[in-house]
Amino acid sequence: MGMAKTRISISLDQAQAERIRQHAERAGMDVSAYLVHAATRQMAESDAIEEQFAAVDALIAQAEQEAGALPEEAAGVSADLTEQERREVAEALGLVHGRDRQGHRPGHAA
Repeated sequence: MGMAKTRISISLDQAQAERIRQHAERAGMDVSAYLVHAATRQMAESDAIEEQFAAVDALIAQAEQEAGALPEEAAGVSADLTEQERREVAEALGLVHGRDRQGHRPGHAA
């Protein structure tokens, strides 16, 4: 006995629908089977990528958390630094805190 089927309705423009029909026909499949195959393949690829980068994503999250706990400005910047060196330190700290050279955080409203 087969598994119960669920119907999903999608909307797309006529040109996309025709292209999908043509590709499905060339693959020897009906449109439903073709779309399920394509979606399943895409999901497997996404799952593999997420699995491959899970450790890196965890390291990034940990680094962001640790960076968030750092003071915004270097405490007790050495008096031995020149003004140029102080600017370079401030710029480097800005990059560590996720700011670009204009002081904006990527992905945040300026």
